[in-house]
Amino acid sequence: QVQLVESGGGLVQAGASLRLSCAASGRTFSNYVMGWFRQAPGKEREFVARVRESGGSTYYTNSVKGRFTISRDNAKNTVYLQMNSLKPEDTAVYYCAASTPIGGETVIPTHWGYWGQGTQVTVSS
Repeated sequence: QVQLVESGGGLVQAGASLRLSCAASGRTFSNYVMGWFRQAPGKEREFVARVRESGGSTYYTNSVKGRFTISRDNAKNTVYLQMNSLKPEDTAVYYCAASTPIGGETVIPTHWGYWGQGTQVTVSS
């Protein structure tokens, strides 16, 4: 089992920045692909970004490219999501997720095995 706990959400104005953190415990953190997903009210959960086990490879959904940066610190068992130039449409509950290497190749939430409880990000216009 992998336990994930997110932090860092909040209420900000458009154009501001936030950094989300996700602390992992349980299994060996560096064995897992780590990702961030988000879910806005009335919408399905969607993929945001993922980082491979070593941290050397990242992938983003188009709407956040150039604004968000995912990174991980395997010594601290933590993954981060730096969010810059936030927009009202970024408002959602953000979830940290962990997957085996195969599942982590997809952007489909059901293929990711472990989830945090979520942290709310609200961007006002």
